[in-house]
Amino acid sequence: MYKAIILPLAQLDIKTAAHWYNKQQKGLGKRFSSQIREKVRFTQLHPNAVFTRYDGVKTAVVDVFPFMIHFTVDKPNKLIIVSAVFHTSLNPEKWKKR
Repeated sequence: MYKAIILPLAQLDIKTAAHWYNKQQKGLGKRFSSQIREKVRFTQLHPNAVFTRYDGVKTAVVDVFPFMIHFTVDKPNKLIIVSAVFHTSLNPEKWKKR
């Protein structure tokens, strides 16, 4: 299994979205965060099952919420490095600034 590292800006993405979802409905932010953790765990177990979308950057679609997890795989060190968690309506080029 690969180890996951969630970079600070990706952590902020998750926190911001969870806060927004909690404002919409109590407990929904917790459900969102849980879905993110579940998808990150999946990528840790199956990094090659996820589509490579950009130059070495893979994107995993979250099952319930309209978000994509952007990450790279460091095979020699067995790491999944999460750089962004973006709503699918955002311009995907935004992750390149990270």
